[in-house]
Amino acid sequence: MEKLNQWIKPTSSLTLNGKRFSVDYLINAKDEDDAREKAFDITVEQTVEFPVECVPDQILEQKILGIIESFKKIDPNTFKVNISFPIEAAGEELVQLLNVLYGNISIKPGIKIVDIHLHSSMNSFLKGPKFGIKGIRKILNIENSPLVCSALKPMGLSSYDLSQMALMFARGGVNLIKDDHGLSNQKFSDFKSRVSSVTDAIKDFPHTLYAPNVTAPISELLDRALFAKECGAKALLVSPGLSGFDSIKMLSENTNINLPIVAHPAFLGSFVTSNINGMNHKTLFGKIMRMSGADVSIYPNFGGRFSFSKEECQDIVKGCTEKFSHFESIFPCPGGGMNFSNVPLMKEIYGNDVIYLMGGGLVKRSSNLEINTRELINLIQKK
Repeated sequence: MEKLNQWIKPTSSLTLNGKRFSVDYLINAKDEDDAREKAFDITVEQTVEFPVECVPDQILEQKILGIIESFKKIDPNTFKVNISFPIEAAGEELVQLLNVLYGNISIKPGIKIVDIHLHSSMNSFLKGPKFGIKGIRKILNIENSPLVCSALKPMGLSSYDLSQMALMFARGGVNLIKDDHGLSNQKFSDFKSRVSSVTDAIKDFPHTLYAPNVTAPISELLDRALFAKECGAKALLVSPGLSGFDSIKMLSENTNINLPIVAHPAFLGSFVTSNINGMNHKTLFGKIMRMSGADVSIYPNFGGRFSFSKEECQDIVKGCTEKFSHFESIFPCPGGGMNFSNVPLMKEIYGNDVIYLMGGGLVKRSSNLEINTRELINLIQKK
């Protein structure tokens, strides 16, 4: 086959600055040769996506392809590979960065992201969380203790009923009240009436943050966020698996909004439930949420109705709080099956920088949500 550059002359010379970011992948393969072949395929598929022998020499010489920086055998069928990419491949966009990390190769079996290492020069377009743990604590004037969150549900209640539920939570001392992620703009509780009702009901509780669910068709998402801000909402809930990670970035960086962003994991489960595909929990619910600009990352707690293990939840905490580029640490927010009986163990695992999310467990305790909430807070704060 003729070399492409023998009959196509690039009209401009590519000049890369040599700065690169890298990704750790776990590759599941038949043997080492198969793994190395898969690794090389990543270097091509995630950049030029073109037969290498046909790429003009002027482009190859600038190291546009991914580079295998390290290759380590974990077991006979598992290999850990670090691959670097030129920062220019990300195009100074979060969306394109995610595409380079795991675009086409997400369709290929046996490739899993286990860590991301950014270059400091990418700080210019990845602002990260605006508030994080420190900022939310400042808003609430709570220096050290864990926070408590609950959710407005079940689906089917009217906006007024949900507002009264929120009022009982606020009276009980809940720090963060969020819409259930299933509440959108349904006729029984349309978005505007719900947000108006809830913000009005808890207006006398300035240290209770209400996060309405603004996940919506992209043409409406910003309008809903601005409406929520005008009504007095003090945070926003977004499901990036549905609206896109860039929707968090857009809201986080919008100076007319300036509210903490709470990220919900809906639609993201299949990214982490396989041992050989997708991403690990730390990367998805920790690092990518911070890259996107979320201030709180909700995820299923171990021992609940979902399958996450204690170790996976601990890894999420690391992804939310460990040093990662310039990003602020954000609150891990475990939920999904939390109840009073597992609070002591959760306190041992999570420490103070955590938001405990309990929904159904609070309602099941008794018919008095205000008392139930106070009991939960007392249990969490008990030494």
